[in-house]
Amino acid sequence: MDHYKQLESFVSVALHGSFSAAARSEGVAPNVMRERIDALEQRLAARLVHRSPRGLSLTEAGTGFLDAARALLANLEQAEAAVSARASGAHGHLRVTAPAGFGRRHIAPLIPSLVARHPSLDITLDLHDHYANLPTGDFDCALFIGDPPDSGQVAIPLGGTRRVVVGSPAYLDRAGVPVRPADLARHNCLCFHGESQMQARHWQFRVDGRLLQQPVSGNLRCSDGSTLHQWALAGMGLAWRALWEVEDDLRRGRLRSVLDDYAVATVGIHAVVPQRRHMPSRVRVFIDHLRQAYGDPGYPSAPAARL
Repeated sequence: MDHYKQLESFVSVALHGSFSAAARSEGVAPNVMRERIDALEQRLAARLVHRSPRGLSLTEAGTGFLDAARALLANLEQAEAAVSARASGAHGHLRVTAPAGFGRRHIAPLIPSLVARHPSLDITLDLHDHYANLPTGDFDCALFIGDPPDSGQVAIPLGGTRRVVVGSPAYLDRAGVPVRPADLARHNCLCFHGESQMQARHWQFRVDGRLLQQPVSGNLRCSDGSTLHQWALAGMGLAWRALWEVEDDLRRGRLRSVLDDYAVATVGIHAVVPQRRHMPSRVRVFIDHLRQAYGDPGYPSAPAARL
């Protein structure tokens, strides 16, 4: 069995948390993923994944091996992208869609250096907070934060982030500091309003090891995340925002985070593409460019450092 495919499947299972979800992302049957993991464990003579009725978890050996496996796969993909770019040249029309706030902060600023290296690229960057449906042919690549939808597409990990509940010092002085997720019932919560209504009704926390969907409400909602961010800065209420978006404000004291002991684990940042194999060079060099930037320890709010 292909050793590369075993590593790829192990990383996918670890990130998705189940054989079925990983299988859907790769377009294969769940038993194929199980066979690959079994073969990898036999080859390494070590148990990597603990299976139980409650789901999957990594063993101590699996947790340690995950970082090494991801690094090997990333290095191989970067090498392939470099060879592909040198051999054929990255050219043509690259169509990318991404969440508006993340795109403004962490994609648009990287485009000039990408074009400088590949001047034959023609790029359309579409920024909004509604997920793009790649099979329509509208986009070559979509940036997605969190678990990608079950669409049969391929999600390539780029990094990670986590969400925090934030409020301005003025708001917290006025309304009080919540100490438990249930305390949010007494606060004005600034909620995202879009195609998915989950964030308009619930924020996620981990309480006693279990995931909790905490009902929230407030008098302000918006489909643009940066507007929620600005409302939080203005003292209008509490917002549940990604760390990459509010980290600078937390450092400077313009916002304070609350309920940190209940924060959910890191969520992934993915580049979602129709297929991994035979990926056009223009898409490969774009993804490689993001990975290289995010992996740099000096990169502001480096998301790759948090996955």
